[in-house]
Amino acid sequence: MSKKNLAEYKRKYQTFRHHAWAGLGFLSVTLAIRLIFLESTAILTPVIVILAIYILIAIIFTYRYREGLNSSDEIVTVSPSVEIEKEKIKADVEKEKLKLKKKKAKSEIKKQKKSKK
Repeated sequence: MSKKNLAEYKRKYQTFRHHAWAGLGFLSVTLAIRLIFLESTAILTPVIVILAIYILIAIIFTYRYREGLNSSDEIVTVSPSVEIEKEKIKADVEKEKLKLKKKKAKSEIKKQKKSKK
C-alpha cells in the first residue's frame, strides 16, 4: 500500500472514529432524556435506533480503515530556493549597513557635544 493511501486511510480512520464517539455521546444524552421523560418514549425510540445504526456504521468503517494507523507522520522539510537565500542575505547586509550608519551618527553627535564643551 502506498504512503498516499496510508495517509488517506489514516485521515478516514480518524474521521470515522470521531463520528463513532460523537454518536455515542448523542446516544447517551438521548437515553438520559428518555429515562427522565418517560412520556417521550415513542418519539425517542426511532432516534435511538437511528443513532445505534449510525454508530455501528462508523465503527465498521473505523475497522475498515485501521491500516491507516501504520502510516508514520513524516515532517517534510522543503529546502528554500536559492533566490530566497539571496534575498535573506541581502536583507542581512542592509540591516548591517543601517546599524553602521546609526553608530556613525551617534559617534558624530558625541563628537559635536564634546567639541562644544
